[in-house]
Amino acid sequence: MSSAKREETGKPDRCEWLALGQALESFVLNISGHQGQRHIRPLHYYVASRLVVEGGFHPDEITPRPPFRVTDVAGHKHLEHDPSSGGSGERTILGGLKTKAVDVVVTKPHVGPVVAVSIKGTLGAFRNLTNRMEEAIGDCTNLHITYPALVYGFFQVLRATKAGASVEPNDACVLQDGRVAEPISRYHDVLARLGGRRDLRDDMTRYEAVCLSLVKPDEPSRGTLLPDFPPTTSPLSLSSFFAKIYSAYDLRFVYAAPRLESVTARHVWNENSPALKNRPPLDYWPRVGADPVPPPCPP
Repeated sequence: MSSAKREETGKPDRCEWLALGQALESFVLNISGHQGQRHIRPLHYYVASRLVVEGGFHPDEITPRPPFRVTDVAGHKHLEHDPSSGGSGERTILGGLKTKAVDVVVTKPHVGPVVAVSIKGTLGAFRNLTNRMEEAIGDCTNLHITYPALVYGFFQVLRATKAGASVEPNDACVLQDGRVAEPISRYHDVLARLGGRRDLRDDMTRYEAVCLSLVKPDEPSRGTLLPDFPPTTSPLSLSSFFAKIYSAYDLRFVYAAPRLESVTARHVWNENSPALKNRPPLDYWPRVGADPVPPPCPP
């Protein structure tokens, strides 16, 4: 059952294996209105599932739990898609100043939270975007105080509403000539300064990875990303967001702690895994084969 259908029936959500376009379309349609998280929750599920399929993290270690099961066949890890095993909810992490409920979290046994992703969606009133930076900086600092090694990502999506007669200037993300509005450009520049934390001794106010995505709300391309902003060279591009998370994680929890490798090493899925034979269209490559380094992402 789709997220939209569950919204209509009132049944509880379960994490689904969604393509990026499905999650982004739910966001821009905003079926539930501006209140609540129903419109952004599919992105939680996209991120959680991607951390399994591409990232090699065990689904049991992720909140919300992705809809997969892992079996060991002759020493090889096989991934199976099991919709009934999908979970819901957020994980509360102990911060240095207060506890924080985070959207997607990977927790390793006997180690604690190792990866966290905060996902924020904005549908309008873009003039207020930079005011939210205090909250983002505070959240990052709070968790890094308690867990300096935590790999923390900030994933921001904006509804790319185009200026027009029915759109207030403050609610326009894209101008009529196709250029991105000035508040969005300023926000990009501010966000770019919040990412790039590489070493656990670096500035705790910075995230390890930050992403900014603008989502088209209208047909025929509803649910797709604005192709020219951020530019491919931007540190906020989606294509590099997950790679930065995996790189920081491996450096801190695998290579720097070889005695914990049996716990912290990311899995490589057998290429004959049932889930991968019948997978939905994805914008990333599964972590398979003898060489866990993926080829370039498909277009």
